[in-house]
Amino acid sequence: MRKKIIAGNWKMNNDIKETQNLITKLTSALSGENINCEVIVCPPYTSLSEAASLLKDTKIKLGAQNMYFESSGAFTGEISADMLKSVGCEYVILGHSERRTIFGESDAVINKKIKKALNSGLKPIFCVGELLEEREAAITEKVIEKQVINGLEDINSNEMRKIIIAYEPVWAIGTGKTASPEQAQEVHEFIRELIKSKYGEQISEDLVIQYGGSVKPDNAKDFFQGKILTVPLSVAPV
Repeated sequence: MRKKIIAGNWKMNNDIKETQNLITKLTSALSGENINCEVIVCPPYTSLSEAASLLKDTKIKLGAQNMYFESSGAFTGEISADMLKSVGCEYVILGHSERRTIFGESDAVINKKIKKALNSGLKPIFCVGELLEEREAAITEKVIEKQVINGLEDINSNEMRKIIIAYEPVWAIGTGKTASPEQAQEVHEFIRELIKSKYGEQISEDLVIQYGGSVKPDNAKDFFQGKILTVPLSVAPV
C-alpha cells in the first residue's frame, strides 16, 4: 500500500511570526492524533530555520519550495541543496508550474535540479502539469509525457524510488478550478504507465503520485476516497 502524503506549499506567504503561528496551530491540531499519512510543510526560505526548530520532535517533515542545481558559486539569490539540508529540509519541490511558467524553467533545468537534490540526499517532489489551452487541445498526455521523460533523464531505478511525482494542472492552481477526481486519476494512471515502461512494474506501483490544484478542505475528501492516495494542499496565508 502506497503511503498517503499531504504536502503544504506556502508559496510567497507568511513571515517568520506567521510561520510560528501556523506551525504551532498545525502541531497542536495533530498532537495525539493517529495520523495514517506523512505531512510535509514547505515554507519560504526565510522561515525554514524557524520551521525546523518548531517541527523538531514532531512527525511533520520539512521541505523547500525550490533550489538551484549548483553546489555553490556566484549565483546571487539562489539556494543550494546543501543549504537546505543544513537547515533541516528532507524534501524539495522541483518543477512547480509557477517556476515553469513565471520563471521560465525548462525540463532540462528541472532535470539538473532533480539530480542535484538526489545526490545531496534530498527527496524531490517533481511537479508536472498542463496549461488550460493544452488540455482544451487534447494534448495533456503529450505534455505530461514530455515533462516526465525529460525531467527524469538519466535517473536510475534506485534514485526513482526516492522521487514523488505531483500532478498539478496549471489551469487549476489558484484559479478556483479543480480537476475532478476522475480527471486526476486518468493522468495519474498515465504517469504510472510511463514509469512502468521506464523502470518496471514494481517501481511504478510503489511510486507516490500526488494531485495539486485548488485542493481545499471541502474537496480533499473526494480525492482521498478514490484511488488517488495522496494530495498536496496549498496553504493559504494566515
